[in-house]
Amino acid sequence: MTGSVRQDDFGSPEQRLPEWDGDHVHDRASGEADPPDGELLGVDPADLADEDLIREVHSLHRTRLDTLRHASDSALANHLRRTAELETEYLARHPGREVDPSRLRDA
Repeated sequence: MTGSVRQDDFGSPEQRLPEWDGDHVHDRASGEADPPDGELLGVDPADLADEDLIREVHSLHRTRLDTLRHASDSALANHLRRTAELETEYLARHPGREVDPSRLRDA
């Protein structure tokens, strides 16, 4: 029988993946913030114009699968953090965004 879950000495993905704690990206193995100087990468989403915010969100979504499949754990954690920051800002700016009825499911 072949399993779809790889077993190795590195622990589960949940144990290896750095976490976003709300302020910094931390790697559980090293306990160090990423990047090492403690500075987060990217412009504060609140400082972006609407056009720039949309462009940044689009860029993150375009690179999502490649990052998920091939990037280091710290790069994936940074991608997750940045996506959350930008999408949260978008939702704060557009709380009544138009919802496409064809995207809704029956309750």
